[in-house]
This record gives sequence, structure tokens and C-alpha cells, in this order.
Amino acid sequence: MTARLVVLISGTGSNAADLLARLTDPDNAVDAAVVAMGSDLDAPGLRFATERDIPTFVVPLERGAQREEWGERLIAAIDVHSPDLVILSGFMRLLPANVVAHYAPNLWNTHPAYLPEFPGAHAVADAMAAGVSETGASVIAVDEGVDTGEILAQRRVSIVPGDTEESVHKRIKVVERELLFQLVREFCDQHHAKESSHA
Repeated sequence: MTARLVVLISGTGSNAADLLARLTDPDNAVDAAVVAMGSDLDAPGLRFATERDIPTFVVPLERGAQREEWGERLIAAIDVHSPDLVILSGFMRLLPANVVAHYAPNLWNTHPAYLPEFPGAHAVADAMAAGVSETGASVIAVDEGVDTGEILAQRRVSIVPGDTEESVHKRIKVVERELLFQLVREFCDQHHAKESSHA
């Protein structure tokens, strides 16, 4: 049975677009599909889903709203699509505990640093400011902390003289996308093995 993925974004959705392209490339032969893409705002990246007739949803966190209540609405919107795996791909909201508990351990996040180095929303800028010669990319299983979950895969990315935050981020994105797709492929293999054992 095809593994069902829901992807959450907050911005341009370039990593999500890359995942969509890889999953629909017949040469990759991965039995998984993005069945919905969601956001906390009207993110421009949602167009990558609508262009492919993939359902989208927006669950905004209104000013003054309770985060747990927002979490319940987010769970309801995601669960309509019966996902096997939920992927945060540039989703910039910290998920409340009820969402993490509902989907863990099948709740993943990509991060543009070699965790536990440079957690948080400004990882590339923080690495540049620290003057380090290398940073990295990570994919983690989300927990209730800020980028503190189990590391599923990561790889180093060099920072060279003349680099800008933009040029480093561009190289990190290439690695993030490769790591994520590799993990999705492994997840699908495990998912199908589990489905076969229950058949």
C-alpha cells in the first residue's frame, strides 16, 4: 500500500516541491505519495500542491489563541488525509505537545544545520556569525523541544571564504533534499514490510 505523506510548509515550499518531483519521477520507484500540503498561513509554496491537484489546507494560529487549541485544529486538518508520515519542510511554527504526541515518531523536520549545532530559526545566520568552517543539514524526528529530537540523518556542508548566507543555504538545501528523500525511501520500505506482515 502506498505510504501517505502530509507535508507542512510556511514559505516558498522549495524543499516540498523537490520531494514532490522525486516522488513522481518513475525512475525513483518509491511507493509514496504526498496526499496533502498544509500551512499555518497562505504560503506561496502551496501552489506546488494545487498545480498537481493535491489538496491543501491552512490552519492559522490567530493572535491570542491557545496553542493547544490550534494544535487540535491542525490535527483535525491533517487527519482528514490519513497520513502515515507528517513532514515539516520549512514549517516555522513550534508544534504544541498534543500534535507531537499524536504523530510521533512519524513526524519529521528538516533543519539547515548539523544538529545539535545551531538549532532554531536562524541556523545559517548563526553558523556564519560563529565563523565556523562547516555547518550541515539534518532530518530529525520531532519532539517537544526546539530541534532536539532524534537525529535520523545528517551530513556536513562546508563554509568557504566568500560565502554568503544565501550561498551556504543553497548548498544546504541540496543536502537536506537528498537526506529527506533517502529517509522517505527507507520509511516506505519499512511501511510495506509491515503491511505485508499484517496481510
